[in-house]
Amino acid sequence: MPSNHRDIALDALLHPFAEGALRWSADALFLRAREGAALHARGGLSALACTQPFKPEADRLQRIGATLVDEDAVPAARYPLVLVLPPRQREEARALLAKACMAVAPGGIVITSVANDEGAKSREADLKQLAGTLTTISKHHCRVSWTRPDATFDAATLAQWAKADTPRLQRSAEVPGEQFHSRPGVFAWDRVDAASAMLAAALPNDLHGRVADFGAGWGYLSMQVLARCPNVAALDLYEADARALALARENLADAPGSERNVPVNRHWHDVTQGVAERFDAIVCNPPFHALGRGDRPDIGRAFITAAANALKPGGRLWLVANRHLPYEYALGEGFAQVSTLAQNGGFKIVEASKAAR
Repeated sequence: MPSNHRDIALDALLHPFAEGALRWSADALFLRAREGAALHARGGLSALACTQPFKPEADRLQRIGATLVDEDAVPAARYPLVLVLPPRQREEARALLAKACMAVAPGGIVITSVANDEGAKSREADLKQLAGTLTTISKHHCRVSWTRPDATFDAATLAQWAKADTPRLQRSAEVPGEQFHSRPGVFAWDRVDAASAMLAAALPNDLHGRVADFGAGWGYLSMQVLARCPNVAALDLYEADARALALARENLADAPGSERNVPVNRHWHDVTQGVAERFDAIVCNPPFHALGRGDRPDIGRAFITAAANALKPGGRLWLVANRHLPYEYALGEGFAQVSTLAQNGGFKIVEASKAAR
């Protein structure tokens, strides 16, 4: 979420510390941490270990001095305080709660905060199932729950839930015989996204040279480019979700066309900040949400601007978007020619071309 937007879950999470109900520890672990004024007020953030797979939030945390750690390599029984902002997806959230309970030191506490309209009661029930008796308060339209210092964690449930979001091989219901590596919590983790499938079907087979996929997710569009376009010389994937990008590596290694040994470069990167490389073609299904639920058409417009700047003269952008999203001005500003090639099922396919030199 943008830094100028109030983060009610973060504010609620840190409220018990601000009020003196709980004691802050700088030697803490913060799972899915987010930057905000309430966190700044705690101070000593260089000792705070944070996990955050979403690149824009990770960058904000690094700018304020917090230390980023690998979420899948969090040590056991290490931290006197573990804070969690659980995601919406159930399996992903349960795995994160299990990691939190496994990482807390004896006598320490685990504390979570979830907005009421983001599944607060379900996540509270999950933590209670792991840790028994909780203290729960309501604040800022959120529920904040924390464990007792003498909590005894359910070892069997911990072991089961810790694997709840493990990467796995999924079979595509849309395309018989097609399969891909995925995990709960990444975008369209259990299916081929309908908009991406529509764009893939519309792609010409004459894409050539260096091609990029902006917002690559777990790699579906890149897989299709590799399979359909024999003249692609190099492929670059840009994705803000580190978990999805790791899956894309597996999916591209197994994709039809991978036997041509086309160089594939993966970038954990926030495309809205622009990219340094230059391309002959870009494919894109831009996100229109950040970490919240509200529409963020500004993200898609920033992707279009980044694509216009990253394409070589005469380069082409192939984009799919929801029909209602207002991208026309950004397309007109950045490209010499813009054509809507198809509109179906609430989506539109756009081809935009840069002016040739």
